[in-house]
Amino acid sequence: MLNTVQPGQRRRLGGLGQFFKGILRADAYQKYLEHMARTHPEQTPVSERQFWRERYDWEDRNPQGRCC
Repeated sequence: MLNTVQPGQRRRLGGLGQFFKGILRADAYQKYLEHMARTHPEQTPVSERQFWRERYDWEDRNPQGRCC
C-alpha cells in the first residue's frame, strides 16, 4: 500500500517537505551555495560544517525573535 502514491500526491508531499525544511532552515546551506554560485562564482564556499558553525555563532551574537 505504501507504493501506491500517485504522482500528484508525491509532488504535494515533496512540496510539504520543502516547506518544513524552509521553516526549520534546514535548507540554509543549500541556499548559501546557490547564492555563492550566482553572486560570487570566483570564491570557494565554506564547508557545510563551517557554515553552520559561523551561522550559530552569528545568531548567538545577534539574538532575534525565534521559536527556540
